[in-house]
Amino acid sequence: MQHWLFLTLAILLEVAGTISMKFAEGFSKLMPSVLMAVFYLASLAALTLALKKIELSIAYAIWAGVGTALIAGVGILYFKEPATALKLISIALIIAGVIGLNLSNTHH
Repeated sequence: MQHWLFLTLAILLEVAGTISMKFAEGFSKLMPSVLMAVFYLASLAALTLALKKIELSIAYAIWAGVGTALIAGVGILYFKEPATALKLISIALIIAGVIGLNLSNTHH
């Protein structure tokens, strides 16, 4: 069960790193740039720990897919990006793909 906590932490840290990337404005702001590096390194460390018990394909799909969906949500809700029908359908497809890969895991 601890490996799923590491994966959840890895996702949240990756999202924090991506938000920091937005605030870094092309590395023109020091603190968000430093935070971006710290969050991404910590995310990769947590992902590495999750991989001790979770299959690579499953862990990476969840990390990338859920992270992408969360960032898209942050973009829509916080950064006021447009929530077009195509964008929302695409987010749903990403989530469906992650669920499908997770369901395909025969070694629980």
